[in-house]
Amino acid sequence: MMTPRNLYLIDGYAQFFRAYHAIRTPMTSPVTGEPTNMTFGFVGMLLKTLKHDAQQLKGDGVPTHLAVALDVSGDRGTFRSQLFEAYKANRDAPPEDLKPQVERCLAMLEAIGVPCVGAEGYEADDVIAAIASKFSEQHPETRIRIISKDKDLKQLLGAGSPPTELYDVHTDQLITVETLKDETGLTPDQVVDMLALMGDTADNVPGVPGIGAKTAAQLLAEFGTLEAILEEATADKPKKEWVIKGKRRENLAASVEVVKLSKELVTLRRDTPIDFDLHAAEIGGLKLDALMPILKELGFNRYQDDLKAMLAPPTPESDQAGSNTRKPKAKADHGDFGGLFAQTETALPAPDGDYHTVTTKKDLSALVKRLKAAELVAVDTETTALNPRRAKLAGVSCSVTPGEAYYIPTRAPEGEQHLDQADVLEALRPVLEDAAIPKVGHNIKYDLIVLRCAGVTLRGLVPENGAGAGDTMIASYLLDASRSSHSMDALALAELGRENISIKDLIGTGKSQKTFDQVPLAQAGPYAAEDADVTLQLARKLLPRLKEDSLDGLYRTLEAPLVEVLADLEYNGILVDPDELETQREKLQLRIDELIKQLDDEAHNATGRGFDPNSTKQLGGVLFNAPDHEEPGLGLKPIKRTKTGFSTDAEVLEKLSQDPDVGTPIPGLMLEYRQLTKLVNTYLVSLKDEINPETKRIHASFNQTVAATGRLSSSDPNLQNIPIRTDLGREIRKAFVAPEGRVLITADYSQIELRLLAHLSKDPALSEAFHAGEDIHAAVAAQIHAVPLDQVTREQRSGAKMVNFGIVYGVTPFGLARRLGISNTEAGEIIDGYKARFAGITTFLQECIDHAQQHGYVATMLGRRRPIHEIDSKNPARRSLAERMAINSVVQGSAADLIKLAMVDLHRRLMASNGLAPESSPVTDGGGVAGGDGGGQTASASLRDVLMLLQIHDELVFEAPETTAESAKDLIVERMEAAMDLSVPLKADAGISGNWFDAK
Repeated sequence: MMTPRNLYLIDGYAQFFRAYHAIRTPMTSPVTGEPTNMTFGFVGMLLKTLKHDAQQLKGDGVPTHLAVALDVSGDRGTFRSQLFEAYKANRDAPPEDLKPQVERCLAMLEAIGVPCVGAEGYEADDVIAAIASKFSEQHPETRIRIISKDKDLKQLLGAGSPPTELYDVHTDQLITVETLKDETGLTPDQVVDMLALMGDTADNVPGVPGIGAKTAAQLLAEFGTLEAILEEATADKPKKEWVIKGKRRENLAASVEVVKLSKELVTLRRDTPIDFDLHAAEIGGLKLDALMPILKELGFNRYQDDLKAMLAPPTPESDQAGSNTRKPKAKADHGDFGGLFAQTETALPAPDGDYHTVTTKKDLSALVKRLKAAELVAVDTETTALNPRRAKLAGVSCSVTPGEAYYIPTRAPEGEQHLDQADVLEALRPVLEDAAIPKVGHNIKYDLIVLRCAGVTLRGLVPENGAGAGDTMIASYLLDASRSSHSMDALALAELGRENISIKDLIGTGKSQKTFDQVPLAQAGPYAAEDADVTLQLARKLLPRLKEDSLDGLYRTLEAPLVEVLADLEYNGILVDPDELETQREKLQLRIDELIKQLDDEAHNATGRGFDPNSTKQLGGVLFNAPDHEEPGLGLKPIKRTKTGFSTDAEVLEKLSQDPDVGTPIPGLMLEYRQLTKLVNTYLVSLKDEINPETKRIHASFNQTVAATGRLSSSDPNLQNIPIRTDLGREIRKAFVAPEGRVLITADYSQIELRLLAHLSKDPALSEAFHAGEDIHAAVAAQIHAVPLDQVTREQRSGAKMVNFGIVYGVTPFGLARRLGISNTEAGEIIDGYKARFAGITTFLQECIDHAQQHGYVATMLGRRRPIHEIDSKNPARRSLAERMAINSVVQGSAADLIKLAMVDLHRRLMASNGLAPESSPVTDGGGVAGGDGGGQTASASLRDVLMLLQIHDELVFEAPETTAESAKDLIVERMEAAMDLSVPLKADAGISGNWFDAK
């Protein structure tokens, strides 16, 4: 039986625009930095088409041929614009970041061999019409499926046998002659007449005033054709015989020539001259393997897995030529293409380097000798897990010469030769622990913790005397904090033009994933050695650039020393009481159960039916459906809508709960229900799961290279997200405790961003308020409203507080009005008053924007840079966002630098007080430590046995012996307040307790 032939035609620019507007979150390539949101959406559509994933595409619907139709003449270069000058003349210019993505997609289609068809003077729709017409006549056995839902293309439905169809790949919807009839009552031949009657404002196609799609369909259902409608509307006969009457008749009669023109504009030209070879469009001939390096360059990791599945050898059940049945869904991930794209299994690519696996003491001894004499040693570890506190060491790799590296395994599959871990570490210890031998790694914090758990203290990471030590991931971050990824693979591709061996190719994914020590050394060795080699090569490229960009001081004195600080925090962890978490969970669960019953009772009493509080659709129906609806509701006025129905987000529920005209308690109860279920599921349950069974502590990760402002972020778990704005959220901190005989010390900077704003702006009024030690929000309110400080009202202080906290984020009258529950006019007056009374701040904010426009970046007090890419964008919304980003990055970035300075300084003192030799030296560059040793021996004694545990926003958490906690607290506050020399006083508040909640 012959396999059905199905030609899929993609309406290229329609899909480009749809993908662009569907994914509005900015995305960039981690390799090239180019925008990728549209490209990501288009590639997803393309792969889905090739995978024929839609439920409708069974049997003879599977695509066998593929082509893309393109507009090659632009909106204004077609016969239609010559016919009617206003055609598409009112279209806005495409977004600035669309063109490079279109070019990338076209280059990608060319690389894999998908034919792109266009015709000068015609549009893509005409090209599609010509192909559909040609094949319906010359190759009637070929089914045409057009990937589009464009109403203009519906005139092509039904041609050929099998009949031409439209397919919306995003929703898996097929549009056929039958669905057109059900939807409009029309045939494809009548679509052109309907389009002519209704016109199209987007394309400037004139229609008949007052006639839309529904009316046009009704007229055509009655009269059959446009010509018959016009004939009736212009017929010279008695008024009593008119079928079309009144204003509609007048409009039709007055629009005869316009409608004829409109019909010519909307009629697709099936005679468009095209050069299209069906054989060239065969899917089986596509070079899909050429897509993989493109996906890697763009950073589309998810699609790489999809493509690997498509290229996998077919399974026996899928390799049945002519089969009209698809495989079961559960088995559709691999071999689903009947061998169309099948590749034979190949070994891993040969490594691009001279790599050695060290398995004898003699070779290890020779390597150690080379390492001791090296100017710089790149170090990397391989482990059995991602969590460094739970991972076991599988091996160590080193490189001292670009293109050459060594892997010393300590664990390997059974039967493979390798050295004992103890012997390896003792041999390497003199190198690894020697601070005089510079080391460099990529995300070296991980290796620091792994080696420390194995009994080795890695030193030599703080660059001194120009040595290229430290961390290439951090170097990349400092050079471009806006880069979407600082991973080794992304940087290797971007900086070295090389594609690293993929870890997934070694250990697999999902349930079949292996640990690294189960990978044969013949594969594990080159992979591990390559990591060290690439790190060394990246160091030689990136570290010199830091000096060129005046970032060397920031790297050397702050970011590189901070690695050791954060490694300590992660290694230390914080003790967590699982019983307290469980007690809180049980308490909240009782209230959650009460809320579920209360919500159900309220819904039944009001509407006669209940609902699932976890279903936004059901909640929307209960709140907004009319009482006489088949699923009755309360009939409340909807506030916002989504693509799928009524919005029931927090903003909507808050407005409803505060509206005196809304009598039902359901919105308020739902807000409480969502808050409590999030506390239970996101924190109380997950935090308990994160407790290390050996240490009884949570060892969160603190990340230097995530937030573009320079702020540290937290993950696994994200302790920075523990809610503190509600009493119930804050209570979670009660579970974070100190061991017996010890306490927690918390120290938190007070209003740090406002103090930095006062320093940076040199505004006299704001600075004076801080020098006077006044309530800053009341002081600002007094200035704004021109009243004495003691006469400031609570409402005035609240408004000033909101502006104070929002000014560096670009607070708007609308945003302030929503927060304070006042009118936009009142909010605007508060903001205007603020700017008038604090003119220095207004000037400073503008200076941040001006600097970004002149240099393309802004810088913090310590010289940390952040690129501001769309500061000159023609799109007002994007330009405004870039301006807010420029301001925020200077202030928030300087705040990030400040607390990092304090952490490095305190860590150095902690290490010294415990008789250790820290690598981090006192920070003096860019604002630096404000002198003094903090009390000499007294300081050392007060910090003895003190551990730094957490950094949360502007807060540091320590653990200390009860006996010295007070003196330790005083010294911590002193050093935090001396971390930078500002024109206004720094202030840190501190507390001591047995748990995090009470230590305030």
